Amino acid sequence: MFTPFPELNALLRDLNETAREILQDTYVGGYLQGSFALGSGDAQSDADFIIVTTETPSGQIEADLRRLHAAIPTRPGFWSDNIEGSYADADSLRGVGGLGKEWLFVDRAHRDMTWDEHCNNLHTRWILRNHGIVLGGPPTRYLIDPISEKAMREAARQALPGMLEGIREWADMNHTWTQKYIVQTYSRVLYTMMTGKVASKAAAIQWARSVLDSVWLPLLTQVAEDRATPWKPVDPPLPGNMQRAYEYAAYVEKFAANQLQPRKDQD
Repeated sequence: MFTPFPELNALLRDLNETAREILQDTYVGGYLQGSFALGSGDAQSDADFIIVTTETPSGQIEADLRRLHAAIPTRPGFWSDNIEGSYADADSLRGVGGLGKEWLFVDRAHRDMTWDEHCNNLHTRWILRNHGIVLGGPPTRYLIDPISEKAMREAARQALPGMLEGIREWADMNHTWTQKYIVQTYSRVLYTMMTGKVASKAAAIQWARSVLDSVWLPLLTQVAEDRATPWKPVDPPLPGNMQRAYEYAAYVEKFAANQLQPRKDQD
C-alpha cells in the first residue's frame, strides 16, 4: 500500500507498470514523493511521482509517454486528475550537477507534457532520498547522493527573496487557493532554511505557529483550517486575507534575512 487511498494506489501501480513497458530497458524505477512520501498526503494533495530512466526519453518512447499522460485525466475517478511528476534521467538526478536540466513533466490535471525544471531541485531530491516510496526499482538511496543540511539551507535562503513575484507569474491572485498556497510555501521554505530538512505543508504551518511571532497565529490558523479548500473552484479569498498573505511573505523574507546577520557577541 503506497497511500491510504485504494483508487490512487491502483492508479500509481498502473502508471508505473505502463511506463515500465514503454521505457523497456531504459526504465530504472518509479517513486512517489511529495506530501504522501512525507506522511501527510490527503484528499487535497496531489500525488507527486518521479520515474527514473537511464536516458532522457525521446522519439517513440517520448511520444508513447505523452499519449499515456494525455489519457490519464480522461479516466473516471478522483485521482486521475490529481497526479503530477517527471521522468528524470539517472545521471542528472544523482547530484547537484544535474540541477537546471529540464525533465519531461506533466502538471496536475494537464494532458500535455512539457520539458520543465519543475521537479529538478534539491527539495525533490531530499524527499526522494530520505522518504521516497518505491513503486518499482531500487531504493532511492542508491540513485541520489546525500544532500547536506547546509546545501538545503542555502537553497532555501536563495529561494525566498522575490518568491512571491514568481508565484504571481503563474497563479491566479484572486483565488482562495493561492492565498493558502502563498502562506504554506513561505512557511515550508523558511522551515527548510532553518532546519535543513523538508516538511509537508501541514507540518510547516504547525512549525511556523510555534516559532514565529504570535501576531501571525490568526493567519496561520486560517490557512490550516482552509486545508480542505479544493484548488479547482475559483473562489476569491475573504476580504483582507490575500493582503495578509502578502504581508506574511514580506515578514518571512525579512525574518530569514535577519537570521543571517551576525550576533553582536560574534562580532
